Amino acid sequence: MTDITENNNLINKAANDVMTLARSMLIVRFRFLDIALSRLEPVPLDDATLATDGIRLIYGPKHVLRSFKTDHEKPARDYLHVLLHCIFSHMFTGTLANPELWNLACDIAVESTMNDLGLHVTDDSKKASQRPEIERIRADVKMLTAEKIYHYFLETGIMDEEAERLTELFRSDDHSGWHGSKPRREADSSNDKNLSNNNNTDDKDDAFTIEMPLPEIAEEWKEIAEKVEDALETFFKEQGDEEGGLIQNLKAVNREKYDYAAFLKKFSVPGETIGVNDEEFDYIFYTYGLELYENMPLVEPLEYKESRRIREFVIAIDTSASTSGDLVQKFLQKTYNILKSTESYFSRVNIHIIQCDAEIQEHVKINSDEEFDRYISGMDILGLGGTDFRPVFKLVDELIEAGEFSDLRGLIYFTDGYGTFPAHKPDYQTAFVFIDDEYRDPEVPPWAIKLVLQDEEI
Repeated sequence: MTDITENNNLINKAANDVMTLARSMLIVRFRFLDIALSRLEPVPLDDATLATDGIRLIYGPKHVLRSFKTDHEKPARDYLHVLLHCIFSHMFTGTLANPELWNLACDIAVESTMNDLGLHVTDDSKKASQRPEIERIRADVKMLTAEKIYHYFLETGIMDEEAERLTELFRSDDHSGWHGSKPRREADSSNDKNLSNNNNTDDKDDAFTIEMPLPEIAEEWKEIAEKVEDALETFFKEQGDEEGGLIQNLKAVNREKYDYAAFLKKFSVPGETIGVNDEEFDYIFYTYGLELYENMPLVEPLEYKESRRIREFVIAIDTSASTSGDLVQKFLQKTYNILKSTESYFSRVNIHIIQCDAEIQEHVKINSDEEFDRYISGMDILGLGGTDFRPVFKLVDELIEAGEFSDLRGLIYFTDGYGTFPAHKPDYQTAFVFIDDEYRDPEVPPWAIKLVLQDEEI
């Protein structure tokens, strides 16, 4: 018994030394990660592989030593793999349609990022096998972030066998606690005989699990990601290297997220709608009347109520050659679905849809959801020339002067951002909605509202 205890102590000490060495190698090679490395506390746990809850880096001592025996630099690569999951906030997403595909997408994004770094500390035997798979995905997915890879898999309908093959190729850690994913237990190996005399794990049926990360931990890692991005920009300038996948993933994490449904409410106006007004109904007098006069209430509920809904606004569509027709239709469909599902607009509306590249290509007036539905189902994208925003504003001003609008709340302009803006602020709210695949920060005039969405968000 004493020999087994001493042997386990030696294993734990050796694994701790390997993890310390791995951390030191990362700090030396990637000094911009020092704040992130200091956040994770390495914690040994028998039968674990490698995992994190955003607070601890949990590792199995035998797993670490086995990796070190295979390749002395592999523990450093695995350490970096887990760290990047935290920096990219991979475990902090909401409910997903396919958690296992999300896990795979996260691993591919992380491994691709490490391969882009091009330093020896991130090399291992899997890199050569990963490269053709990464290039194959990159041919269809411009930005290899977890979000884009995940949506690519959902759209293409990746087969289970293919997903399993890629998972085995790109996985380096255990994603226990990620959206209900099943924990992975350390597999037995004949190599364990070189590490421990106690190889019997039949009595250890409880798989390793960790708790879901707390919201405050997610916020802390978001702040860390912002600091890493700042430090990273300085690092790449000094090195003279391309930013690569690391900065792209950081921009994806640090970009501001928008709620398009909430955004549409900016264009609402107060008005009366049919329905019981619970806020202004006095239940005391109502029930008192029922008790005193049996079925004779003293007051009746109001059959109308005031609410804020959309009555008048303009949707302008940039139909220049740089704007995808498929995205235009998806944007209109999403706008229509939000309005219809949340009853955000009155039964009779005054919505104008304008297609424009360098000049007005189409102007359609919509007065009801039925007309909106017919327009989307038969919509044709017209134009595909250059981009000039000014003709739309000129047309809207002319419509206002002609009395077409009684209370225009605003204009939404769907565009890629490359065009000529009006020189002066209009008399109504204006919002430019951008679809951005490279996590840039488009410029707009100071009087305009800016909303940046990714294509998968519409």
